[in-house]
Amino acid sequence: MLDESTSEPAVRGRGTTVGHVVTHLKDGIFYGRYAPGQRLIEADLTRELGVSRGPLREAFRRLTAEGLIESVPNRGAIVRRLTATETQELFQIRTALEALAARLAAHTIASPGVRARFEAAIAPIWSDRPRDTPSTYLDENRVFHQAVADASGNEQLAALVRQLQLPLIMFQLSGALTPETLAKSNAEHRAIAGAILAGDAAAAAAAITAHLDRAAKFARELPGNVFRSS
Repeated sequence: MLDESTSEPAVRGRGTTVGHVVTHLKDGIFYGRYAPGQRLIEADLTRELGVSRGPLREAFRRLTAEGLIESVPNRGAIVRRLTATETQELFQIRTALEALAARLAAHTIASPGVRARFEAAIAPIWSDRPRDTPSTYLDENRVFHQAVADASGNEQLAALVRQLQLPLIMFQLSGALTPETLAKSNAEHRAIAGAILAGDAAAAAAAITAHLDRAAKFARELPGNVFRSS
């Protein structure tokens, strides 16, 4: 049994240990190792990560504050599962913020280093490989949207977009994503990127707004059992 006060590896302080756990859990959510609604079992995670309960619970607290997990009576920590209403509200917020990000990115794209970093980050969208695996495409999607936000030059906006992307949204929808849906999404990414690279702020904002509006509409048309009931 690990002792909570002394069992952390000597090479890591408590703060670093908590950060390590947070990163592990976030990556697990981002890459689909932990699904919406899945219970995060303390005993399994402390054994897997080699940490005690204290840092793990602090990581749970931080991720709860970010909206990625929640504490449920008699079940403990679980990966947050969104309701249909929450999903639509988050799409509304994302659309407003990412339209601003795309507009700013088009203005800053000519700044030193911005174009090169943006082009490197979004390079996968130009590949013609079939997009037939939702889990793989979701990572490409996340990176693309964050690249737009990062290119905006507004660090606070980029941080908000990172938080509000909530991979939970897309993972809840992933079971309904078809190769045709993924191909359409990628075509829209190319249109957004093209407008930003051309420095056309109005077109970039319009393209990303249409893209996210379509995603929200897709979510609205899914059966209710995809979402948490309340």
